[in-house]
Amino acid sequence: MAAVGPDSLFIALLTAIFVGAVFTIQVAREFINFGAGNIIGGVLSVALTRELSPVLTAVILAGRVGSAFAAEIGTMRVTEQIDAMLMLKTDPIDYLVIPRVLACCLMLPILTLLSLVTGMFGGLIIATNLYNLSDTVFLESARNFLGMWDIVSAMIKACCFGILIAVIGCSWGLTTTGGAKGVGQSTTTAVVTALLIIFVSNFFLSWLMFQGTGSAFLGL
Repeated sequence: MAAVGPDSLFIALLTAIFVGAVFTIQVAREFINFGAGNIIGGVLSVALTRELSPVLTAVILAGRVGSAFAAEIGTMRVTEQIDAMLMLKTDPIDYLVIPRVLACCLMLPILTLLSLVTGMFGGLIIATNLYNLSDTVFLESARNFLGMWDIVSAMIKACCFGILIAVIGCSWGLTTTGGAKGVGQSTTTAVVTALLIIFVSNFFLSWLMFQGTGSAFLGL
């Protein structure tokens, strides 16, 4: 949990604050031109909550944590430490995989929530300093647009992504062959596979959670 959470906190928050700032830069000018500057905060909050925060935080963890899991367990496999565990009647799934899956499942939603807050802060800084928008209007818009289901859906996505990252990283680690070269190949493949699965699963999760033709925004 320390490796997945606190050790990944800085890079996750740094990414979030710049994503929120860039998103605000991209949409603020156009919305202001259309006379809709008062909903910029709401649009940013919905985008961050439903998609950007869970997906980008998962991408960061796939590159940082998923690769570490694959490399660590892959090294144990090629140096016959896994075989030694089996000789000692210790199940490598229980000892190596399950703790990592639980750690990702528990810590990724927390990181996602912190990334959401940080991303909103980054957007608020840009909106108030570059576009002279009122911070009260910005935050009130976010409050009106966001619903409880948006937060819950972000946590569900983050939990699913955490499980996928850990399972994929550990699976490629456990199936590593070919010495040091095999460890490198497994690590690379684990990251690529995790990223692909995150994007594909995000589509299906979004489709299940937000399909339909009703209004997406509570404030409209």
